[in-house]
Amino acid sequence: MDTFVLVIATVVAAATPLLLAATGELVVERAGVLNLGVEGMMLIGAVTGFAVTIASGHASLGIPAAALAGAATALVFAVLTLTLMANQVATGLALTIFGIGLSALMGASYVGTPVAPLPKLHLPGLSDLAVVGPLLFGHDALVYLSVALTIAVAWFLKHSHAGLVLRAVGESAESAHSIGHPVIAVRYLACLFGGAMAGLGGAFLSLSYTPMWMEGMTAGRGWIALALVVFGAWRPWRVLAGAYLFGGVTILELHVQGANGIGLPPQVFSMAPYLATVAVLTVISAGKWRGRLNAPASLGKPFRPSV
Repeated sequence: MDTFVLVIATVVAAATPLLLAATGELVVERAGVLNLGVEGMMLIGAVTGFAVTIASGHASLGIPAAALAGAATALVFAVLTLTLMANQVATGLALTIFGIGLSALMGASYVGTPVAPLPKLHLPGLSDLAVVGPLLFGHDALVYLSVALTIAVAWFLKHSHAGLVLRAVGESAESAHSIGHPVIAVRYLACLFGGAMAGLGGAFLSLSYTPMWMEGMTAGRGWIALALVVFGAWRPWRVLAGAYLFGGVTILELHVQGANGIGLPPQVFSMAPYLATVAVLTVISAGKWRGRLNAPASLGKPFRPSV
């Protein structure tokens, strides 16, 4: 039972950065913008949060700094694509390359420096319960924040007027503009939110999951987060389930390697999360599943208000 609790707790930890980044990207894409720079924004957030925490000694300052750094990086993307009308796919890829290089430069002096991990929640009586305590009341603040933000985004998109406007912008920017909605402003705000969420996902990696800075420590999680949005058909609850599913695949790979595998090279198991991503995308993009994707109709399409 102790092993089971440990495995589930590690799955939750592995899923948290994916959930944070994917939820932010979901909002961006529901507004009709395709930002492929999630990996770069996560790295910028990871190194910024780590550096501020080391300098100040307080993770409570490092986490907001990571969110702001991610939002600032997303602002660069928004200016290029929404104001200067650059190609969204090319700009997103460039943003990832930029984030990888800039984070390596910023974090050069922090490589291998440890930091105290984020404190775990402890509620007297509840946290000490067998099984339930460690699973529900034994995580750090960012784990609970990731779930709370997913719930908030689900409510926002479905029940709020602003969420309806955002979805309208993503489905038909021209129609939304014709009835007076500020399409560009909505998309700017969505990009900033997505960048902040990616920054938080990066901060979780450097301050909790692996409490130290390493170059390229996201290890492709930004791309998995992008795939999760498609896997979840642009719905928050499905993204939540997908994040924990992919987190489980990641942890399963580690446990199989720890048990000396099944006679296969360890590199095969290291590929497991990414092979699972490709397999899932292949399945849901073909056959009867294709019609259920429900991608926003204006996703990736540039918009310039008519004068």
